[in-house]
Amino acid sequence: MLLERSDTVRRIGAVISSVLLLLPFILAAQDAPNASTDKARVVVCRCRQFEGGGSRPSIYCNETDVARVQAGRYVALGLAPGKYSFRSVAQQSQIELDLKPGQEYYIRLDIVVGELFGHVRLTLVQPEQGIGEVKQMKPADAGMVKDKRFLAADFVPTR
Repeated sequence: MLLERSDTVRRIGAVISSVLLLLPFILAAQDAPNASTDKARVVVCRCRQFEGGGSRPSIYCNETDVARVQAGRYVALGLAPGKYSFRSVAQQSQIELDLKPGQEYYIRLDIVVGELFGHVRLTLVQPEQGIGEVKQMKPADAGMVKDKRFLAADFVPTR
């Protein structure tokens, strides 16, 4: 009986020692930055409209062609914090952003009809307005995405 107790005490002591040895690693894993909060999200959306409905203008991030945006669709980008430039085909309409970790930014892409032809205008909108618009849209078709490295795969339009 005494032998069984000492064996049990030894086992409990081994478990406690193991937990104490692993505790710093467990706590460090809990404090590690979350992939969804260490990046910023930029959602580029295009409302469905009659003018230019068939066109699919590209969205550029720092001069990289990321995706073509269809009417009634959006593309969500997951980007490291820092300064970025967003534009479409026309360089006149450009938005400069200093992205902060864990923040969401919404850019609306509109086709503006001119006298001879239409042009693209980008507008930075408030998150409350942007999320409301995006909830009524579908994500961009996979074939419209030019550079998948920019995508925020875990984006779900809820709030």
